[in-house]
Parts: sequence; C-alpha cells; structure tokens
Amino acid sequence: MIDAAVAVSGLTKVFPVPFHRQPIVAVRGLDLRVQAGEVYGLLGPNGSGKSTTLKIILGLVSPTRGHTEIFGHDSRLVESREAVGFLPENPYFYKYLTGEETLRFFGRLCGLSGARLKKRIDELLELVGLTNARDRRLGTYSKGMLQRIGLAQALINEPKLVLLDEPTAGVDPAGSREIRNLIVDLKRSGITVLLSSHLLAQVQEICDRVAILANGVLVREGQLAELIAIENQTEFVVANASSHLVEEIESLIGRSNAQLIERRRSTTTLERLFLDATKNHEARNK
Repeated sequence: MIDAAVAVSGLTKVFPVPFHRQPIVAVRGLDLRVQAGEVYGLLGPNGSGKSTTLKIILGLVSPTRGHTEIFGHDSRLVESREAVGFLPENPYFYKYLTGEETLRFFGRLCGLSGARLKKRIDELLELVGLTNARDRRLGTYSKGMLQRIGLAQALINEPKLVLLDEPTAGVDPAGSREIRNLIVDLKRSGITVLLSSHLLAQVQEICDRVAILANGVLVREGQLAELIAIENQTEFVVANASSHLVEEIESLIGRSNAQLIERRRSTTTLERLFLDATKNHEARNK
C-alpha cells in the first residue's frame, strides 16, 4: 500500500489551563488521510483545532494521544520533515532583509548554497511574481507580497508536501487570486498541499477533498464534489432546446434533436455545507 502524504490516527490534544479544573480539548479522536498529489482543505471555525492539527503534524506540538505520519514516517522525527514546507498564518520575517536575502537565509538553513541556491532563488522569485521586487526590503512589501515571499520560503527545499495555514488571510482579492493560482501550480507539479482556511469560496475552487472540524471533532470529510452534491436532485445542461422541450425534458430528451451537454447532481455551496455541519454538531452537543 502506498503511504499517504499525511496520515493522522486517533489524534487528541488536551491543553491544561492553569488554575482551572477543566482543560481545553483542542482536537478529539481525529482520523485523516491526505493522499499524495492532492490539495486537501482543513476547514473549521476559529478554535476548531485546525492550527493545532497542523502543528502536531509538523512536530511543533506533541499530541496527548494518537499518531501522525508524513509519507510513512513518524512526524515526531526530524527526518520526516525534510521534504515539507510550511507557511504559518502569521509568518515573521526580518523586515530589513530584501526578498532575495530572505530566500537566501532560509535556503542556507535548509543546507543549500552556491549556484544551486542562487538558481533556486531565481526560480522561486519568478514563480511567485516577485522578481522585480527581489532587491526591495520586506518592510516595503504589501500583505499579499509577504504571503508570496512566505510561500517561496516554504518551497525553498523543493518539498513534496506543503502545509499552509490561512494562506490568503488579510490579502486583497487580487493577491488572493494570485496565491490560489500558485497553489494550483503546485498541484500540477505533483506537490501535495494541506491547507487550513475559513475562506470557503476560495477553498471550493482549489481543493480536491476537505475535512470540516467543529470543537476539535471531525464532522464531515470526503471528496468536495460529493459533499456539496444535493441528494435526489439532478441537473441537465442542454443546448439548442426550446422552452417546450425544457418543460418536458424527462420524457422528450431521448427522442429530440437537443444536445445533452452535461448531466450532474445539483450542488449546494461549500459555505452552506460548512454552516450546516458545524451547526448540527453544536446542536447535538448542547
């Protein structure tokens, strides 16, 4: 069996609260599998356990119970993260460094040097559209530019897996579109992307599968197209059809000259699915 890019089994994380008897359960009994080459969305309201889950996968936080793996290796081991890139929700950069100097700094941390590092810097600046800003200090960068240089640093070591925590948070619509396009390009390159977000319309455009968390519990998970499909409803997309044909589509389409372009299940939106799933979970636990 081929190892999943990320495997999470029975993951639970409990944070004790000083001077309080009741600890905070951030994640409870979570099971996930992210397959290699897909874009997987981890969704949930604030406090649902998304960032905690990412940090446990990265080995930055220890689980209370459960196990996480990256390409078959225990994620607590340093070697499991050699092929992983990470962009946190609020990355910190040295604002006095230029874009090129920032990538050189992170590249050296990853063991790159010389001509190989210079080539990689050039490639990444081109990829994220910052070639013309390579000599500008990060203190002059916009929020969108900072997110793009952050994505570039996450890719400096040519990872097979990239984890993105709210990659478009606080970015204007144009910048968000650029970042979404970059994520699509990563998938085309065979890179697995695991991202957390609350911007559901954007997630719906780029994710293959999603998991929805509420209060640390997995409430829905699966192929995005299947999750947003409305049960017992089907749509017909027909070209060159008269109004009479549309009215009697069920009985007439088989013996008409109309062209059936597509037949599919009617869908809701990811936002509606998300709201219903989290609302139902909260209602059951009141």
